[in-house]
Amino acid sequence: MTAGNMRAWRLEAFGRGNLALREAETPAPGPGQVLVRMAAASLNYRDLLIVDGSYDPRMRLPAVPLSDGAGTVAAIGEGVTRVAVGDRVAPIFVPGWHAGDNAEGRPALGGPLPGVAAEYHLCAAEDVVRLPGHLSWAEAATLPCAAVTAWHALFGHARVRPGDRVLILGTGGAALFALQFAKLAGAEVAITSGSDAKLERARALGADHLVNYAADPRWGATVKRLFGDGADVVVELGGGGTIAQSVRAVRRGGTVLLIGSVTGGRAADLDLVPVFMRGVRLQGVSVGHRDAFTAMLRAIGHHRLRPVIDAEFPFERLPDALAHLAGGGAFGKVVVTIGD
Repeated sequence: MTAGNMRAWRLEAFGRGNLALREAETPAPGPGQVLVRMAAASLNYRDLLIVDGSYDPRMRLPAVPLSDGAGTVAAIGEGVTRVAVGDRVAPIFVPGWHAGDNAEGRPALGGPLPGVAAEYHLCAAEDVVRLPGHLSWAEAATLPCAAVTAWHALFGHARVRPGDRVLILGTGGAALFALQFAKLAGAEVAITSGSDAKLERARALGADHLVNYAADPRWGATVKRLFGDGADVVVELGGGGTIAQSVRAVRRGGTVLLIGSVTGGRAADLDLVPVFMRGVRLQGVSVGHRDAFTAMLRAIGHHRLRPVIDAEFPFERLPDALAHLAGGGAFGKVVVTIGD
């Protein structure tokens, strides 16, 4: 690698086999910008969809993938006072989205905007947040999408309070953040998985009720009985294959937070009659803004909460990290280490 150059992964055509680690010129920050030396990045299910071409088949290529990462401010541009060289920071998922309810139409990192799978990342100083000191780089890298989504869903949309009953689907990154945050808020939490071993690990994180959906196809009714009259809030991460059971599990007037679609985006055999007859609220959630990120970081710092990491891969093995996530066995986040 020549002086002044950095390495960055580029998606040159859709498909994991078309990821290439290339040299590129290290950018210099202009007015209002910061250059972040990336230390680690983490993967989301969205990254798999982008790389495979199913998220946006018309996305312009080549592209630098991954939206979530953390690192050190290496240089600042003219007029930057919000952060300083040496600060530990994470770029926000949707640049420019600092507050408000809707990011519709704003592009996100990792597609279509250049992502963080690079040794350096250039962004606006207004689009980074400072990180709590107790987090490792790998832990900090897990936060911008999965954690902020869980936080914004529970407290921005559902307004979860102590004593609320919350059902969480699965044991991926966003699900485990939702579990940790709901317990911080004093909620009673049920969680689903097809693996008893994963459910026991979720119990160690504070889950009150464990439901194996593989052994119990009618798990929605089971959850409703566990909570007496149903969940106040369902964190719905499955998509079309699970939404009908989620609606069955929620109480009258309760909220189903639509976050993920790992079983597909189309609902199969969803009866809408119970939705409007029981006053169920279906709420779409699209990550969260910088203010939500900042509030979440205060809570994480105060409680010294630690994200759950399933596996770490070196920067050079990004395709292997994506394959590991695609395998579906991860409990928590998959991380790629980039710098020191």
